[in-house]
Amino acid sequence: MAGLSLRKARTIIRKAMEHGKEAGMKPLSVIVLDDGGNVIAFERGDGAAPGRFGIAHGKAYGAVMLGMAGRAQMARAEAQAYFMAAVNGVYGGAVVPVPGGVLIRDAKGRVVGAVGVTGDASENDEAAALAGIEAAGGLTGEA
Repeated sequence: MAGLSLRKARTIIRKAMEHGKEAGMKPLSVIVLDDGGNVIAFERGDGAAPGRFGIAHGKAYGAVMLGMAGRAQMARAEAQAYFMAAVNGVYGGAVVPVPGGVLIRDAKGRVVGAVGVTGDASENDEAAALAGIEAAGGLTGEA
């Protein structure tokens, strides 16, 4: 796999949204970024707050730019708040260090992008992201 295709990104989004509906979650917003932090695709579910793009993007962007999923970023922020504050300064405040930002790896273990999900509790957002990645086939998620 040379990278993450639009087709796979759309599948991840669709399956993450379906997972959220089936689990009774609040309306989700889902973004998929490539390995350079560029947006491949985004959807905001019906009823989701309009500001969710920035949150979803921040979760995924932090994951791909740091090579560290949202859960690990949150642990780092709790242990070394100054580090994550500095990171956010470097990236113009664009990093949201909480679960729901998930790295996407190909079959060889290379990071090919990240998913950011927002709308429900962060742990539920993370579960939806992982479900989307798994459903896309040939990819694994790192939470």
